[in-house]
Amino acid sequence: MPKDTQNDAEVHDAGSEQVKITERTAMRQGFVPGDEYALRNTQVQPPPGGWRNLTSQEVERLVKNNNYAENWDTLLVADPFDAGQIRNNRFFGLVRLGAVRDVVLEYHDLLLPAGISNSLIISCDIGNDAALHNVSYIAHYIVGDRTILFNLDEVHTTNYAKFGNGIVKDGEAEDVRIWLEVMNEGGDRKILPFDGMLSADAYLWARYRDDRALQQRLVEITQKSFDSRRGYYGTIGNGSVIKNSRILKDVKVGDGCYIKGANKLKNLTINSSLQEPSQIGEGVELVNGIIGYGCSVFYGCKAVRFILGNNSGLKYGARLINSFLGDNSTISCCEVLNNLIFPAHEQHHNNSFLVAAVVKGQSNIAAGATLGSNHNSRANDNEIEAGRGFWPGLATSLKHSSRFASFVLLAKADYPAELNIPFPFALVSNNVSRDRLEIAPAFWWRHNMYALQRNGWKVRHRDRRLSPGQAIEFDVLAPDTTEEICQALTILEPWKDAEGPVEISREGLSGESFGYERSRRPVVVHNPAGACQAYREMLVTYAVTTLLPLAEELLQQGLPRGGVPEALDAAAEGAAREWVNLGGQLVPEDEVKRLRQDIGQGILADWDSIHQRYQDLWNRYEAQKRSHAAELLRFWGGQERIDEPLWARACREAIALQEMIAERVYLSRQKDDLNPFRRATYRCAEEMYAVVGSAGENSFVLQVQADTKELARRIAGVG
Repeated sequence: MPKDTQNDAEVHDAGSEQVKITERTAMRQGFVPGDEYALRNTQVQPPPGGWRNLTSQEVERLVKNNNYAENWDTLLVADPFDAGQIRNNRFFGLVRLGAVRDVVLEYHDLLLPAGISNSLIISCDIGNDAALHNVSYIAHYIVGDRTILFNLDEVHTTNYAKFGNGIVKDGEAEDVRIWLEVMNEGGDRKILPFDGMLSADAYLWARYRDDRALQQRLVEITQKSFDSRRGYYGTIGNGSVIKNSRILKDVKVGDGCYIKGANKLKNLTINSSLQEPSQIGEGVELVNGIIGYGCSVFYGCKAVRFILGNNSGLKYGARLINSFLGDNSTISCCEVLNNLIFPAHEQHHNNSFLVAAVVKGQSNIAAGATLGSNHNSRANDNEIEAGRGFWPGLATSLKHSSRFASFVLLAKADYPAELNIPFPFALVSNNVSRDRLEIAPAFWWRHNMYALQRNGWKVRHRDRRLSPGQAIEFDVLAPDTTEEICQALTILEPWKDAEGPVEISREGLSGESFGYERSRRPVVVHNPAGACQAYREMLVTYAVTTLLPLAEELLQQGLPRGGVPEALDAAAEGAAREWVNLGGQLVPEDEVKRLRQDIGQGILADWDSIHQRYQDLWNRYEAQKRSHAAELLRFWGGQERIDEPLWARACREAIALQEMIAERVYLSRQKDDLNPFRRATYRCAEEMYAVVGSAGENSFVLQVQADTKELARRIAGVG
């Protein structure tokens, strides 16, 4: 078999096999031993009236139209059939045509008549009213209804096509299996890609490498999820348009897909539907991958061994290799290697580089950032772990191995050593003049409320998935981030009253001895007292807003207002305090352990049942989140139980904080209005406001103000 289908290295395409003369019968038979149409026939729905042989008059008309068939008896058609629409073609093997009428298909101002012209077709099924023109070579494909194929060089399927799935076919060696080497470059966290893979699947597989039973079962489950028999045909879905492209080899294309000007598409599944169409654009080269619904890949992008989640995109020359990109993400103009990236990731500026990392979503990588490009050892198995909301600034350079809590903002700098930052919502900077690492915990809350509040709104607003494969937690304050806040408060306890900068202990989170930076220079925390106050404000905001719907439900059920605190206190019992960000979905650690055990023991025996477990966990998440919020309300109040005075105090503070949030959102945005350098390019303030608007007119500021009034009203109603 041709070796180039077994490996994504282009050296194999350059001529590892010799051109040889073979029997002419190979054009029409021998795709697989035995009944080579058996699997093909399971993929095709016959037309209502079935296929029929050509009449002598139709054969005569086809010959006059310069068509050739080695055997006209193997060219079958359905009614109605207009032989005048079939011109200048060559047919080999069993070719079955759907209805062919004298109609015109239109797509984006491209007008083409239905029918087939100037094409070589080997053993294909063509749907109703399809238009195939100037297709130099198409073999072993099933083409849907109203599909346009125009100006294509090579479209064909091998008998061992896997369409991007990490399986082996009957008779193949194990070493041809395609793996994704995510999270580090050493391949020790490699996973098998498959159609329908979720970011939770990838993380579960890549993270828990020490769970041998889990690892073995996941390989077995993936292999058995797909038929290992040879002989499946490639498919191009109904209403798809593929034009002006060169090579499509072993590619499965969904309905409504638009492909234009692609250079090479090989061993892929491109999921697409009429409701969520995917698009592939000019100069694109994609090899060994799975593309989700509603995706777009444009303008010279290259991707090899990859998965794109639903509603994600690659643009402007992006390179994605050995990586999983979660739902609702965009990567442009940069290079991304050996990564596992959770949903809502943005990396759309030039010259950024991300390698060997797990980035847990809602992240934004700025221009010129080189993350993980500097190794501090001779090995290539180092990693970066970044929590939700990770945001390194322009031209930031990081070394392996580093770890960051949620919503860490890195100031522009070349960080000279590995970092371990356990403070969420922090600003981290490298003070070169004083040769020290500086951390401002809770910076987002204290100084950039506009960006913080907009983050949760933005990622939720951009979620355009019509049928989400996995639920995602979008709220900035959630069990994962608030638990990090509690840990940060524990670390800052010795300096909770210090308002100025302090040099903190080199002991790291939970007593770990490797500290915050792998160096001997000082680590300074700015205003620990202000950070502790901000963290406590965030905790009570999370607790009250999360418990608010439960309190309202209790009052609607007739519970007296005085009985609400006791009911909330009861909800805190059994609250989970350890949480896992499982691909964007937050799950208690105990539930993840149970999930792993059930997979390892064969209780969850396929991916459908595993995905159903994710859904079951999400169905319980709201109650678990409320329980967690009640427990953190106890923590915030310093009490073992929630009583009426504590609940009343929390509600009063939450109302005040909502008003503060709205004010800080406005003030954060107003900084732009007051910046004299920003105003310098305008003739007057009125011109500036006409171009960029003012803080007081900003739509998000107005939305936050309206939401604040409504939320304050609701809290007052239960407190």
